[in-house]
Amino acid sequence: MRQLTYRQALNEALDEEIARDPNVVLIGEEVGQFDGAYKVTEGLLKKWGPKRVMDAPISEAGFIGMGVGASMLGVRPVMELMFWSFSYVAFDQIINNAANVRYMSGGQINCPIVIRGPANGGTAVGATHSHTPENFIANTPGLKVVCPATAYDAKGLLKSAIRDNDPVCFMENTILYNDKWDVPEEEYLIPIGKADIKREGSAISLIAHGRAVITCLQAAEILAKEHGVEAEVLDLRSIRPLDEEAILETVRKTNRVVLVEENKPFCGVDAQIASLIQDKAFDYLDAPIKRVSAIDAPQIYSMPLEKIQLPDARRVVNKALEIL
Repeated sequence: MRQLTYRQALNEALDEEIARDPNVVLIGEEVGQFDGAYKVTEGLLKKWGPKRVMDAPISEAGFIGMGVGASMLGVRPVMELMFWSFSYVAFDQIINNAANVRYMSGGQINCPIVIRGPANGGTAVGATHSHTPENFIANTPGLKVVCPATAYDAKGLLKSAIRDNDPVCFMENTILYNDKWDVPEEEYLIPIGKADIKREGSAISLIAHGRAVITCLQAAEILAKEHGVEAEVLDLRSIRPLDEEAILETVRKTNRVVLVEENKPFCGVDAQIASLIQDKAFDYLDAPIKRVSAIDAPQIYSMPLEKIQLPDARRVVNKALEIL
């Protein structure tokens, strides 16, 4: 075991999968000569050459469409978006084509493409560069959505995504790129669709994905130290497929739940999870389901105000105390 940053873990996963499978290629804006906008692909062009690591023009509709077509012919492209906000100009390629080709071909054509990059606010880059579209993407049958919170999960899930025969939308968080976690030296995979308990607890469940998991871990520490409350933190890791049984199991265990996400609240991921709990675990609830999400407005450019807009540990603590 050694410590890697989230960025290094992603880089290692890409490197290992390129070495393992000659059909894996990296395509995206600045992934090659510039080593990636966030240095996730650093060193890979030099090591593997321009036939495996290819810079794309600033045209997401163009290069995502190219990747979808290539994947239908047996290539396994990993496409990097500088921001997931930029995926919106390629929604026809992602949502109409990648998501539906396997179904509409009667299973004759696979689309093993991975589309990855940052999907987060919190970096003061304005409303058009700060979307968290996991709810949009997960609404579409045929697409898988992965949102890892740790370096360990990021590596294992990215390797699984690259090997998956369905299109996988892999959403990272730039604020996590420098966070260090223990990562095994030996190869490992994490199955898509399996949640993970990041902290055991008995009094209340905090359920989250992406960087909100880190926020929940911080909130759980505050609850324990200041209030003597042991909170359980469940990391969804993927949004679609969703580990419904893990969600229901933690609710049955603690009988109280706060759902935390950095997405906007209206039609958010947590609205779906709240419906699931209400439908299948209502009798186990000792209090109403509570949600903590981003304040429902376009992402604020001002850094001090954006910090208020996004969930923080104290907001999670206060919401938990409402039902304890």
